[in-house]
Amino acid sequence: MQPRLFIVIAVLIAAGGLAWLAFGNLGENLVYYWSPTELVEAGPKGVGASVRLGGQVKEGSVRWDTSRTDLHFVVTDNGHDVQVHATAVPPAMFREGIGVVVEGKLTEAGVFESDRLMVKHGNEYQPPKEGEKPDMEAMSRTLAPSESP
Repeated sequence: MQPRLFIVIAVLIAAGGLAWLAFGNLGENLVYYWSPTELVEAGPKGVGASVRLGGQVKEGSVRWDTSRTDLHFVVTDNGHDVQVHATAVPPAMFREGIGVVVEGKLTEAGVFESDRLMVKHGNEYQPPKEGEKPDMEAMSRTLAPSESP
């Protein structure tokens, strides 16, 4: 076999192998970002689909059993609400009214089971102005009920 033909065949095999690794199971590993309205409107197609659900934590909806890391809350986009059950430990910034993204699957019972919880926040830090005192009450609302001062 000629060396040039051998190199061409080797490159084609390597390219084919890389293409298979990159795109072989791509469809099974995709995670789509949906709003509560999109998830509700998907109907039966939304059940069991691995998605990232984004919206705001509805005021008054958080129920958290810290002893079992069992967190229940509602994600809303002000159009539709979706019940969420999360088994992940929430970030320190988690609270009612904050933007969240939860990753998981919608069950047939209509509850979104999540094992990953992320909060949305601005990346701009502004230190307090000279002489300004922090709002301790607002800071304590960001803590878990058992951690408040």
